[in-house]
Amino acid sequence: MSGKLIGVGLGPGDPELMTLKAHRLIASAAVIAYPALENGESFARSIAAGSIPPEARELVIRIPMTVERAPAQAAYDQGAADIAAELDAGRDVVVLCEGDPFFYGSFMYLFARLAKDYDTEVVPGVTSVTACAAVANRPLAARNEVLTIIPGPLESPEMRARIEAAGAVAIMKVGRHLGRIRALLTDMGLAASATYVARASLPSQQVLPLERAPDPAPYFSMILITKSEDPWLS
Repeated sequence: MSGKLIGVGLGPGDPELMTLKAHRLIASAAVIAYPALENGESFARSIAAGSIPPEARELVIRIPMTVERAPAQAAYDQGAADIAAELDAGRDVVVLCEGDPFFYGSFMYLFARLAKDYDTEVVPGVTSVTACAAVANRPLAARNEVLTIIPGPLESPEMRARIEAAGAVAIMKVGRHLGRIRALLTDMGLAASATYVARASLPSQQVLPLERAPDPAPYFSMILITKSEDPWLS
């Protein structure tokens, strides 16, 4: 029999925000796979490090950080092949994914390659959006308010249209796009009410008014906007 593919969400970075189920599965795993920078460490592994058994076999998926899609797709092809070899040998594989596996998560690229052929389980994790709202003490949405989540690389005209149609907004993966996004929000009259959060739940966490946010920002950064004043109190 083939092994089971298990995608485990680890949450935003603080190991204490991992679920009990995530910890149990990692702690009992014989084979663990995770993405890592091409020439660097794995953020996912750093979150789960305290739960990984010393005898576990580790499969590292080296992801090139390039704008072009082909190198990353090739890396996921190779990672899926390595995982498939373990599954075919009858061993379960726990795949680590920061945040939630199906919310902009790296696991979904492996899922697309493997889930049709292998028994698969997905364990959700605390998302970066909810983590940023928590550390910023900003409720995300209330009652019938519509929350729109926007990736930072989205082009400004489409971003403007989506913000205009939303009641509350979370802009993710801000990074090198911060200056452009801040200028757009300033032009829309929303910059003064926007909150910037970087590396939520980690010791290096920052929570700042958008006007004081560094440019460029870290990749793991977010802007939260509520267009109506204190909607959760009304």
